[in-house]
This record gives sequence, C-alpha cells and structure tokens, in this order.
Amino acid sequence: MDMNRIEKTGRTVDDAVQAALKELGVSREDVLIEVLEEGKDALFGLIKRDAKVRVTVKEAEKAAAPDSFEEQLETVPETPEGPAPKEEPEVTEAPVSSDAEEERKAAAQDAKTFLETLFKAMGMDLIIEKFINRKDGEIELKLHGDGLGVLIGKHGQTLDSLQYLTNLAANKGKKEWHRIVLDAENYRKRRRDTLEKLAHNLAHRVKRTGRKALLEPMNPYERKIVHEALQNEPGIVTYSEGEEPYRKVVIDLK
Repeated sequence: MDMNRIEKTGRTVDDAVQAALKELGVSREDVLIEVLEEGKDALFGLIKRDAKVRVTVKEAEKAAAPDSFEEQLETVPETPEGPAPKEEPEVTEAPVSSDAEEERKAAAQDAKTFLETLFKAMGMDLIIEKFINRKDGEIELKLHGDGLGVLIGKHGQTLDSLQYLTNLAANKGKKEWHRIVLDAENYRKRRRDTLEKLAHNLAHRVKRTGRKALLEPMNPYERKIVHEALQNEPGIVTYSEGEEPYRKVVIDLK
C-alpha cells in the first residue's frame, strides 16, 4: 500500500480533498490532486454521486544548488593569462510570480466571471470582491447587494451549492485544485460564531446532565468548526457519525 497516495470520496471535490489531506497529515501545497469524479448535482439540488479524488504527496525536492554550481564550473573555459577575477556575490532575482500563483489568479478570475454570468442571467445586480489568501492560497469571493438571502438559503445550503458549482467551473482545466469560498454579507463568520456558541452551550449541558448531545446534520466545514471549538474543552469529546449528507457531530463526556 502506497502511504503517500490515497483516494477519497466526498460530497464535493473539496470535501474529498480535505478528507485526504487530514488522513495524510499534510497541507494542500504538499500534494498533487487528481479529480477522478466530479460528482453529479443539480443547480441547487441534492448530489446524486459523490466526488472522488486521488491525492499524492509530492516528493521532497533534493538540494540541487551545489551540483548545479559544480556543473557550471566544469563548463567555464579557463583563463589563459592574468590574475583571477575578483569573485562577486551571486545575485538571484526572486521570480515575480510562480506558475502556481498565476494559475491561482486565473482560477479566481474564472470564478468571478462564472458568478457574474450566472447572476446576470438571474437578473441580480451584485458586487463581487475577490481575495487570495497568500498564506494558504485559498480564494475568497465576497458577494454584496440586494436579495442575498435567497443565495444563502437555510443554514447556508444554497450558498454551499453555489460554492460547489463555482469550484467546479473555476478549476476546470487547471493543473492544481484551488479552493474557492463564497461569502455573502459576512454570513460565514456569523455562522461560525453561531456554531461555536451552540457547541459550548451543548457541552455545558452534556456536563450537567451526563447525556450526549447530537447536532443536526452538517457539511464537513461546519462539523470542523464544532470539533475545533470544543477540542480543548475539559471532560468533553466530539466525534462525527452517520453517512453524508446526514453526517452529524456528537458531543459526549470523555
């Protein structure tokens, strides 16, 4: 069994990728991602088939600078006469932008263009801001305008479906998978705050009653918020049970 390669399925391609990264214990920058199946979904409906990806850990690059330098020395012709030239410090210019950065920028623009076309067809006049997190490469698109409630939906389900479609459209034909997050009027942060508060309230109730608490089914992103909120809570353990899309978080005593 190849411990540096794994295949995973998930509700979306990004969910499958995140599951693979968690099991491998690496970050997105350390792997190569191959989308085996993108999954099937209606515009805002239920997914008919899970997405499937193959994630392979990149091999550590060997330090090639010394060998390259020696090879360059061997090809330099000898100077027949005169003193040896004064050695000058080597100046290396940092590349303005790597191929990965350029592709990430292209994915961000493709995502914005996809949404602009969709919203125009829906008769919605929205402002779309795009941001790229330089630390982890995540692309965030923020939506501003009227009528955003219909795009968010119950517990953000419509927004999640729209985010899923945007990820597929923007990553089509790209060498690497670039995670794209949609937010509407700061909904993601408000939802995070709500889930964290709910998690702590339920943890206190579990301690008081001695009975475990089951939350409603959530997507992997929201389940992660609950797990992280209570990871340092004394006497409390959290875990997930069930199958997608009905998988839920359980809060229990240790």
